[in-house]
Amino acid sequence: MTTCGEFLVQQLQAWGVDTVFGIPGVHTVELYRGLPGSGIRHVTPRHEQGAGFMADGYARVSGKPGVCFIITGPGMTNILTAMGQAYADSIPMLVISSVNERERLGQGRGYLHELPDQRALVAGVAAFSQTVLAVEELPEVLARAFAVFDGQRPRPVHIELPLDVITASAEHLRLQPRLVTQPPAPLPALIEQAAQRLREALNPLLLIGGGCVAQPALVRQLAEALDAPTALTINAKGLLPPDHPLLLGSNQSLVPVRQLARDADVVLAIGTELGETDYDVVFDGGFRIGGALIRIDIDAEQLDRNHRPAVAIHSEAGLAIEALLAALPERAVPDRDGAVRAEAARRQLAEDFSGWAHYRRLFDCILEVLPDARFVGDSTQTVYSGNHLVELDGPRRWFNSSTGYGTLGYGLPAAIGAKLAEPTRPVISLMGDGGIQFTLPELASAVEARVGVIVLLWNNQGYGEIKRYMERRDITPVGVDIYTPDFIAIARGFGCLAKRARDPAHLQALLREAPDDRPLLIELAEAPPFAP
Repeated sequence: MTTCGEFLVQQLQAWGVDTVFGIPGVHTVELYRGLPGSGIRHVTPRHEQGAGFMADGYARVSGKPGVCFIITGPGMTNILTAMGQAYADSIPMLVISSVNERERLGQGRGYLHELPDQRALVAGVAAFSQTVLAVEELPEVLARAFAVFDGQRPRPVHIELPLDVITASAEHLRLQPRLVTQPPAPLPALIEQAAQRLREALNPLLLIGGGCVAQPALVRQLAEALDAPTALTINAKGLLPPDHPLLLGSNQSLVPVRQLARDADVVLAIGTELGETDYDVVFDGGFRIGGALIRIDIDAEQLDRNHRPAVAIHSEAGLAIEALLAALPERAVPDRDGAVRAEAARRQLAEDFSGWAHYRRLFDCILEVLPDARFVGDSTQTVYSGNHLVELDGPRRWFNSSTGYGTLGYGLPAAIGAKLAEPTRPVISLMGDGGIQFTLPELASAVEARVGVIVLLWNNQGYGEIKRYMERRDITPVGVDIYTPDFIAIARGFGCLAKRARDPAHLQALLREAPDDRPLLIELAEAPPFAP
């Protein structure tokens, strides 16, 4: 007999799922019955939060939903933080969990892993949460999940299967072809309105977000057609190459780019929330748009949040950019001097960053040895500085948890997921000594899965950024000077290679020797080895 759990595995494989992250438990073992011989790889994290972060990193790199098998109750409460980060950053994630038998749902009698309402708990961090109450419902619910991933703003989806449904017969079900849902296309009349404003603009500004991550060629064509200085959100890094004359980096929170936003007569924002963690990381409310705002977003509800547009276009980014390019001449206004305005802003930014030479030197050292590296970061000082300083020659090479939800512990497991999605590219996890302690056991997961990530651990002996934040507000620091263990000894105990970098040359030597089949942890003191 083919059970519902076995059918689920078969359907996922038929729809292109090749990796599942999960920790088997007594409530999920029947989901695992169909995995052996299926061709789907199972990766076992050491905590369900790690499973969610791994799925997130895998999804960002592969463009496919990261899939997790999670137990009832504590498994779901453990993964909620990872789902919250994925929800905030629009990452496709399919979380499939068990739940108590149908006749026991909501009884409050103390059954194993029982929650009053598991769906209600998850609903705030998911596009939707659905209980499959009959085997026959499963194909439709799965199709609905993939419709979110393909045709809407991608976010986590939760599907829970009661224990008596998982084991029920699915002999009568047949595998369904995946129906790829067409994302929304722009209305021609709105495209013409936007194109007319852009044709007449004298000093336009282009703001590009993570919703454009699959469209680097189109983004570059649009920037050049408009001759518009272009700022990228952190999740959009790499959509313009580092040497592009119109590139402003990810510096919307800093004065030179903010001034461009105030001076622009037309601002075109595509696939970006215009949210705080990209446009106001200094938390002063100082980002202002002076001219007419044109917004393009796959999420209709997002079009009017944060900044009200003059023209709002509900559309997938690529379809809208193609339509705009068709409506614009090759160079809308030849004498806009967009590159000149961008260069002036970059010169001022260089002065603003003059005190960050040690961070720039650190990233230069890394990229000199590993020019094609992918950086997956936590909320830590190397990430904060790199958000402003680092530019790479392709998308999906720089992402971290400093955006949106802003969790700690993300960088290590997400880097493992990223490496599993593209094993041939070096992956560097940027971690701090505080954040890594949230998910440090995932080093064991990486060793077990033979994943050769490089963990660059910035050790300032505590929560240094929060300590400075407290001191600037005349708050006596409490809870920030935490005990930090011997990370080198711990990493070696997990089976990793682990060293302390003495100086830039030593760091480069360590990077060249990084193994392919297990993590390398490199510990850096906060500043001295890279001070100018």
